Amino acid sequence: MRAISYLKVFEHIDRIEIPLIQRDYAQGRRDSTVTTIREDFLAVLVDALAGGQPVGLDFIYGREVDGVLRPLDGQQRLTTLYLLHWYVASLTGHVTDDAPWLRFSYATRPGARMFCERLAEHPLPVDVDTPSAWITDQEWFLHGWMHDPTITAMLTMIDAIDAIIRAQQLDLGQVWQRLSDGDRPAIHFHLLALDDLESDEDLYIAMNSRGKPLTAFETFKAVFERDIQHSHRAAEFARKVDADWSNLLWEIRGDDDVVDDEFMRYIDFGTQLCQLREGKETRGRIGARAKQVFGQANVSSAENLDVLFNAFDAWQGSQAKVRATFVQYFSLAVPGQGGYDVTKVLLHSTKQTNLFDLCCRHFDSSLDRNRDFTLQHGLLLYAVLVHLWHDTPDFHRRLRGLRNLIAASENEIRRGRMPQLVAAVEALIRRGDMEGDSVFNVNQVRDELRKRRFLVQHPELESVVHRLEDHPLLQGTLTAFDLDPDLPARAVAFERAFDPDHWPLVTGALLATGPYCRRRSGWRSWSFGTGARSFPGAWRTVLTAGSYTELAQTRAVLRTFLHGVAASPVDLDEHLQSVMSGFIAGRDGSAYLDWRYYLVKYPLMRGGDEGELGRTGVYYGDDGSLGYRLCMLRTQQLNGHYKDPFLLAIRDSSQSGDRVEDPWFTGYPNNPRWLRMVTSGTGIRNVAEGFQLELPSDRRQAVLHVARAIGVVEEIDGVRVLLKVPQHQRSGEWIDAVDRVDLGAELIRQLAAAGL
Repeated sequence: MRAISYLKVFEHIDRIEIPLIQRDYAQGRRDSTVTTIREDFLAVLVDALAGGQPVGLDFIYGREVDGVLRPLDGQQRLTTLYLLHWYVASLTGHVTDDAPWLRFSYATRPGARMFCERLAEHPLPVDVDTPSAWITDQEWFLHGWMHDPTITAMLTMIDAIDAIIRAQQLDLGQVWQRLSDGDRPAIHFHLLALDDLESDEDLYIAMNSRGKPLTAFETFKAVFERDIQHSHRAAEFARKVDADWSNLLWEIRGDDDVVDDEFMRYIDFGTQLCQLREGKETRGRIGARAKQVFGQANVSSAENLDVLFNAFDAWQGSQAKVRATFVQYFSLAVPGQGGYDVTKVLLHSTKQTNLFDLCCRHFDSSLDRNRDFTLQHGLLLYAVLVHLWHDTPDFHRRLRGLRNLIAASENEIRRGRMPQLVAAVEALIRRGDMEGDSVFNVNQVRDELRKRRFLVQHPELESVVHRLEDHPLLQGTLTAFDLDPDLPARAVAFERAFDPDHWPLVTGALLATGPYCRRRSGWRSWSFGTGARSFPGAWRTVLTAGSYTELAQTRAVLRTFLHGVAASPVDLDEHLQSVMSGFIAGRDGSAYLDWRYYLVKYPLMRGGDEGELGRTGVYYGDDGSLGYRLCMLRTQQLNGHYKDPFLLAIRDSSQSGDRVEDPWFTGYPNNPRWLRMVTSGTGIRNVAEGFQLELPSDRRQAVLHVARAIGVVEEIDGVRVLLKVPQHQRSGEWIDAVDRVDLGAELIRQLAAAGL
């Protein structure tokens, strides 16, 4: 079918009439989205008029009856072409009474029809600054037309045409020549007249194109086809977009029953991928970026076009192929759930495994954060594409290794590092290369290499290692585990014990086994894990954050703990309780009541039965060390409200209810934290040596009398005294010899009983 220009159409018809079933002209709307599309579309047209490559505007469909063409798809493009011809013809003297191309009108509203007729009768003068201002100032322009959206949109478009042509200082005589060139028009389209329709409306509704401007993809496609004219793949692109690739995307189309948005997102993904492979900046509009990537000026344009084509062709034009691929390699089921398959790669923190579908629906290259299709998703999708392109060996294991690296590299995966990350993904998937400098988390790279070496020696344990990697708290990182033939029993025990139902007891039993907690990097604080189901990240910090060396103590404690779980003949909760009871009894017997003793003995000091009071598992010490002065955080920073776990346990053990305050604290850990009696205002502060008491001036002697009946009291100043907790030295430290929680609770009970 031969391409035809706007002027040539009138050699075959008498007039063009936009039918009543169409809606308003939309390309002149002033919202930001349409403004961008309008500017891009005009830039394409004007580039062709300035001597660039001719531009094709695809098919325009319509019915021809008695010489009148009524377009059913193409209203927006035809209206813009009419206004463009009217503008250029006005300034070059080609608006004449007998010009057939001026027979263009709207049947949607009488005003729109009359406006087109008036334009045809009144060419624009040469010396006008703002065309719309001149038009609206004419006596033939009716004031009511300013309320017609089609007319106001036409005025906007005329001004936009004027602005871009003036900015480029085009020779309008040459522009008209290019518009009217019958053999090689600068702007052309294919006209398809459909004569066998029952009604215009039948096709119009089926095409779902009422009142819509050119989509971003239609505009992009027009530009892109021009930009790749230098390539032997240009014709192939036009053919595949209309056939194979459209068929591929059709099943995942949106509610608008078109695939333009899906096309745009996946082409944007492919364009960004090529930019990353070249190590280039990926910001900016897709049109300009695509020209830089695929245009003739880029020496890598041929290779980049191959990447883009292959990104589509890898799916063989079939959504069945897409679905089968992602079902084959990925899963969302965790160990213990129905459908879990250790041979597949479990994807954490996502709701679907079909990354192609996710990309087509949500990819947005302009976003740095809060992406529905994340940078991590993009790396995994690229890995799948590399495998499909090159039929890489050992793909399941390499993909699993990549999943592990990505999960551990939250800080490393950011936009500025994506070129190196893309290169690393290709090296891993094609060659299994994980050696040398890596842009992924270095500790995780070492962990992957450690697991590789282990599985070479013990291939029979591959499913054990992989199942352990798939645990939601580990997500691929096994630095908290010694890899040895004893691993299967510990892996089963870990899966049993670290079910969220058991976390409140695990925090105590694990601490009774040993000081498994981890010092937070750069902070005077510690991570303990949590009893709260709402914050699993606390356990990930304890079990996965850090190097193999840094996790040595945690690993040793966990090993002993899991051996105990595996060997225990009793119910798990009963076993965990017995571990804590044995520890407490041993410490009571030796009068060695250190901070561990208290956190194990009093569940409230670990956040309570549900763990929520200390949900993040973060503890601060006044001097940066763990001791008797602790802050138990519900958030991860001190500017949130938190509890003093000793005061919390003392108040609870006293069973004094509302006779004593239940305070929350905020600020630095060395700020004084006071528990106050409601009646007297007496303050109780937990310190290393015991309890500071802040005495009310009117009841000072009464409070002192109660305190002296309980223990040794030392004067500090006129307002405060110290109630000492009996202690003795062990290894250079002063350790409680009696339970300070019991002592503090008794103090509160006696104060309450005395009416204080």
